Amino acid sequence: MLTRIRDVRKARGLTLADVASACDPPTTPQTIGRLETGMRTVSIDWLERIAAAMAVPASSLVSMPDRADVPVAALIGSNGADAPERPRTLLPPQPQPDLIGMVVETAQGDYRSGDELWAQRLAPAQFGRAINRDVLAPRPAGRFAFGRLIAVDGSRIQLLPTTPGARQQVLAEVPWLAMVTMLVRRP
Repeated sequence: MLTRIRDVRKARGLTLADVASACDPPTTPQTIGRLETGMRTVSIDWLERIAAAMAVPASSLVSMPDRADVPVAALIGSNGADAPERPRTLLPPQPQPDLIGMVVETAQGDYRSGDELWAQRLAPAQFGRAINRDVLAPRPAGRFAFGRLIAVDGSRIQLLPTTPGARQQVLAEVPWLAMVTMLVRRP
């Protein structure tokens, strides 16, 4: 069975240690590394444990003939663009239960009209993860605030709007935030 554990792990920005400690029960980074490289046989149980640790469907960890994967043509680094040493693919976007979508109708800051934003919903205890990231915050009467989260102070957050010259917003008692994790720009 061809696995994509390493590709998915790297696409999610996780280390071997992150995945190993998130497994239930926890395991060692060496074990995850062996499963990634094929030095150890990957069972269905291991696929499910690793998928749960990375918060992805188990099917995303294996190569499937009926799924169109996106091949990686180049790695962009400090020396420019280089071909990957071994074939790699990108994890196609898949909706998750905690995702929220937004559509940009009018260009603002780095966003163009027509851009689609995918955002992960965060509970108040997780707001610190979104510092210096663009977020959507609910406001009373079905309204929202959108901008760069610049501070979290207890139950208050501070947002810097994406439009130039707009004033900083301070919101209190925000029940959740949606942190932008992916931008989809259509040609």
